[in-house]
Amino acid sequence: MIEANLADLEAVTSLKRACELIGANRSTIQRRRQPPVLGPPAPRPAPANKLTEAERQHILTVVRSEEFCDLAPAQVWARLVDDGVYLCSISTMYRLLRIAGENRERRRQRTHPARKKPELIARGPNEVWSWDITKLAGPERGVYYELFVIIDIYSRYVVAWTVANAETGELAEAFIQAALDRQQITKNQLTLHADRGSSMTSKPVAQLLVDLGVARSHSRPSVSNDNPYSEAQFKTLKYCPAFPARFGSIADARVFCEAFFDHYNHVHRHSGIGLHTPASVHYGTATEIRAAPAETLTAAYQANPTRFRHRPPTPPKLPEAAWINEPNREALIQTA
Repeated sequence: MIEANLADLEAVTSLKRACELIGANRSTIQRRRQPPVLGPPAPRPAPANKLTEAERQHILTVVRSEEFCDLAPAQVWARLVDDGVYLCSISTMYRLLRIAGENRERRRQRTHPARKKPELIARGPNEVWSWDITKLAGPERGVYYELFVIIDIYSRYVVAWTVANAETGELAEAFIQAALDRQQITKNQLTLHADRGSSMTSKPVAQLLVDLGVARSHSRPSVSNDNPYSEAQFKTLKYCPAFPARFGSIADARVFCEAFFDHYNHVHRHSGIGLHTPASVHYGTATEIRAAPAETLTAAYQANPTRFRHRPPTPPKLPEAAWINEPNREALIQTA
């Protein structure tokens, strides 16, 4: 439309005046009518200071030499200049190494084997324990108490706990020793699992477990899911409605933990163990206790079968096994 109007106006006036009348840009119109012919781009001239191929190969030979092969380009450059030799700039050394695919860490690197995922199975109490340490806030900012807890992963029974002012390997050793003595753990009976905290990996604890024939297991670095039982138990503790924001003293913390762990072991019903208490599963009374709920449910069913859609209710079953990182089916069959 613009081109048609422009052609009519050009018949009676100039192109410049016609573009002014219709509000068009004269340069745009001329470019449309005579589009530029684009040819191949002009070759870029080589810089006057460009290295020759022979110079490039000489530089690469020097940096690959036995004397310099383990050094960074900056180190190579500095040593050569000290010896009165200048080959190129540091950035040019980096560029040539990058083009050659050799721009990497030139020093020998330490390699770390992949951490093995822990796979532990417990088919009864005192086969696998999990332990960890958490902080309890003290009376003022920056003051914390250390809560040590060991839990049996099969029964969820807290076999030992203590509150201390600080976390040390010696204290952890005494804590574990007392728990093993209290539960009368024999050699090659138990696996003790923990994360990689300083106390867990300390020499006193490691030596104690070796001397007593207790297998040691650790979580992979930065993998909290490798220690789920301790983490879940700490969440139950700190989400308890009675858990205070701060403890007035270490004595207050110990009084609270005494009441909490007694309730947790002997009153709290755990869904993972058929809604039994950890103590009843740990000490083998859960099977007998399960008979009473079974009788109650049977009586309720007989009184009104339609309420249960003619399906007799049963109490939740006790678990056959508990594990950290469920093993494959073949491992479960072999250990059954």
